[in-house]
Amino acid sequence: MKIRPWVAACALTCAAMPAVAGEVLVSAAASLTNALKELATQYEAAHPGTKVLTTFGSSDVVLRQITEGAPADVFASADQKAMDKAVAAKAVDPATRVDFARNEVVLVVPADNPRGIASLADLKKQSVTRIALGNPDSVPVGRYTRAALERAGAWDTVKAHEILGQNVRQVLSYVERGEVDAGFVYATDAALMKGRVRVVEAIETPTPVSYPVALVRRDGRAPEAADFLTFLLSADGQAVLSRYGFVKP
Repeated sequence: MKIRPWVAACALTCAAMPAVAGEVLVSAAASLTNALKELATQYEAAHPGTKVLTTFGSSDVVLRQITEGAPADVFASADQKAMDKAVAAKAVDPATRVDFARNEVVLVVPADNPRGIASLADLKKQSVTRIALGNPDSVPVGRYTRAALERAGAWDTVKAHEILGQNVRQVLSYVERGEVDAGFVYATDAALMKGRVRVVEAIETPTPVSYPVALVRRDGRAPEAADFLTFLLSADGQAVLSRYGFVKP
């Protein structure tokens, strides 16, 4: 079966738009899409005249867009490695860096689970031929997955049948459409597809699945960006994240 491309692969073209007064540009990990869109709506309602524009994709790809000149005011990553790269590239202000959410990696299968996968060990079944995961070279969920599977002694099995996604939503789509036998995504993404994918097992990762955020270092950064970051960390902001399955850091 041919793997179709993810139609909304990162939607990063909007990052090429110039910033204007009263606009906060937020560039973030794909797994934050639904939660951050709601946060943006709430912030706009409380701050008439301010517009929060969001763009999403793999954290590494989003960061590359920023370092190549795409305007952004806030960068939210799905792992510390991408944010470390942002700090090293002087793309963000390290004094504003803070962890704001946690997640976990889960093994998911299509809702009808045709291969009868009930645990990580079942991926060794001869009938299992396609397993989706984020590309570890550029996608945080892939890095978390690889580290967890290496520790569990299951990496070689998965590697032999891997179908690489360019972000977590692409991996989720492959599983939901039944184009793969199983996949590794964040628990928050799996929850969005309840009834269309089935969570088989939570995967213990060597390091916590933590999300850092920081203000982008650039001339013309929106003055409202710091206030939006404060809102993200506030009780109201955390309540929105909680509704989408994220946990306080």
